[in-house]
Amino acid sequence: MESKAITVPQSGGRLDKVLSEELSESRSFVQKLCASGMVTLNGIKLKKNHVLSGGEILSVVLPDPLNTDALPEEIPLDVVYEDDDVIVINKPKGMVVHPAAGHYEGTLVNALLAHCGSSLSGIGGKIRPGIVHRIDKDTSGLLIAAKNDKAHIALSSQLADRSLSRTYDAVVYGNISEDGTVSAPIGRSAKDRKKMAVTEKGRNAVTHYCAVSSSGGFSHIKCKLETGRTHQIRVHMASIGHPVAGDTVYGPKKDSTGLCGQCLHASKLRFIHPSTGEAVELSCPLPDYFTEFLRKHGLI
Repeated sequence: MESKAITVPQSGGRLDKVLSEELSESRSFVQKLCASGMVTLNGIKLKKNHVLSGGEILSVVLPDPLNTDALPEEIPLDVVYEDDDVIVINKPKGMVVHPAAGHYEGTLVNALLAHCGSSLSGIGGKIRPGIVHRIDKDTSGLLIAAKNDKAHIALSSQLADRSLSRTYDAVVYGNISEDGTVSAPIGRSAKDRKKMAVTEKGRNAVTHYCAVSSSGGFSHIKCKLETGRTHQIRVHMASIGHPVAGDTVYGPKKDSTGLCGQCLHASKLRFIHPSTGEAVELSCPLPDYFTEFLRKHGLI
């Protein structure tokens, strides 16, 4: 069992609806939690139709997932760098990083377990062994995993102090001819709790971008992250009127690009090696789907 403290959004609302959005679970799942007495406020069990005013802190006890162990799967990996401490993968578009509801197989973790055996840090638990950071399912590119706890702690610290640097290539809607920076806090959307948004109550987030080329209603840009918020580039670029091409969550709902997901690729990674203390800089080429889109729209 796992206990979570959930802060109710200021907008409040019916308990089962609010919790469904906050936990990204179905309302029927939340209703079963309420019926089992797993949702309380100040020690008082709440019914599914309890109306929340906003700002309350709920205690929610979640049952253990049915699948608590990620299993090894022989899935080919594009290994860019590997030693006794770390492994860096060029993740393909469409691959989920770690098991979650609806994705218990075919993830990067399943592949890493087969490739590395027991040589992955245990800090992330049985579902996220070795995983220090993640990138979205439909984002391709470089991702680093730790092969021991010492490396995991060191890399996590670098994420926190921003010495672990990540650069992304993206194609966005509209014309961008000058470099710029988006500095805007990101948090859960008040309108749709499954989405992120620029909001005053969010966490600090900074994205630097530079223009590469523009043509046919699209621009090729490079983005460097100072922070690592969920969907950061996608949210920030959409907030200034340039959503990532193919992103139907933060961009046009009807996708006419044929990309089947956002055109976003983690192309460069720089970190301080946890054992040697030396800087490691890695890069990987743009994938075929990306270069084909650039060529199609006259961006190269």
